[in-house]
Order: sequence, then C-alpha cells, then structure tokens
Amino acid sequence: MDFYDFKNAFLIGFFLAFMIGPVFFVLIKTSILKGARAAIVFDLGVILGDIVFMLIAYYGSRTLLEKIKDDPRLFIVGGLVLVVYGLITYLDKNNKKEVEGNEEVKIPVNNNYIRLFFNGFFLNFINIGVLIFWLGMIVVIGPTLDMNPTSILYYFGVVLLGYFVTDIGKILLAKQLKNKMTPLVIYRIKKTMGILLMFFGVVLMLKGFGFLPKEAKINTLLEQVDKK
Repeated sequence: MDFYDFKNAFLIGFFLAFMIGPVFFVLIKTSILKGARAAIVFDLGVILGDIVFMLIAYYGSRTLLEKIKDDPRLFIVGGLVLVVYGLITYLDKNNKKEVEGNEEVKIPVNNNYIRLFFNGFFLNFINIGVLIFWLGMIVVIGPTLDMNPTSILYYFGVVLLGYFVTDIGKILLAKQLKNKMTPLVIYRIKKTMGILLMFFGVVLMLKGFGFLPKEAKINTLLEQVDKK
C-alpha cells in the first residue's frame, strides 16, 4: 500500500468516526458515565462488529447486496431492536434515582467490561446501515485494489485504525466533561439517548416498510458490479 492509499484509508476512518448514529452517542455517554477505559472496551466491540461485516461483505458482497435490496425485513428487525433498546434507556428507573441522589457524579469502579464489549458489538451489528456501508466500500474499493486479499486487508485495516484513533480522541475529550456532569445533566443525557435510539430505529423500520428510500447508492453499486 502506497502513502496515497494509506492517507485515503485513514481519512475514511476519521470521517466514519463522526458519522452521527446510535454508536456515536452511546460511546460518548459511556465515556462520560463509566470512564475512558470502559468506552475503549465498548469501542473495541463496535470495531469487532465492523470486522464481521467487512468479512461478510468481502465473501458475499454481490449476494448480500441483492438480498438487502429485496428483503425489507432486515431493516424492520434492526429498527425494532433499536427502538426497544432506546425505550429501555428512556424508561430506566435509575435515571430518576441519579437526579435525587448525590450532586457529584461517581464513575463506577468495577465495570463489566465483557458486557460493555458485547454491547458495543451488538449495537453496531444490529444496524443494517453499517453492513450496507461496508458492502458499498468493498464493491467500490475492492476493484481498485484488483480484489487482492492482502491489499484489501491492509486498506481496511488502516480504515479501522483511523476510526479507532479518532474515537480515542473523542473518548478523552468526553472524559474531560465528566466533572461538569451533574445528576440532572446525566438524567437529560440518558433521556435524550433513549429518544435518539428510538428515532434511528423508527427510521430503519420506515425504510423497511418502504416509506423512506433505502441507501440510494445500492442500485448504482449493483450496476457497477454488473459492468465489471
């Protein structure tokens, strides 16, 4: 891989880290409420979900693109899971207890890192839009690398490196805000998180029911594959 490809791949990872979605908000919330180490573990789970999607995309991009294009149930199921997750977050009884409790925010000492890791993995994995993104990347970038497995491995490895490094920066920045987090602010953050997760879930479900267009570039990508 030359410097030009390395730079492009790293920049893709950088901008990917700022894509507004459920993972973005949960990562920031985890960093503020549980600390940087917990947020990094959560982020590693997210990256594992990306790796799984990338492997699926590499070994079956054409078939899966066709399946996602014609099967709205994937959007509906993914959206429903996000709505349920958001509803649980919004209705969490601990939210009110935190407001009525101490004025200082206490970061948990003993986090369940295994649970955080798999929370990150599954929250990323149920978002069908992430799969579509990596499918599109494989279809577009793969041919420019002659579909060489080694070149593709290095390229997407750098993409994930750029993503992870940028997330570390976000985590450390969010951590600086923890001393300013009053129970009332945390209460509002969690309520907002729940609303946002439900919003993203509803958007996915609307796509599945055909009320919103699915990824606009899918048909274009399929046409590109047919021409190769």
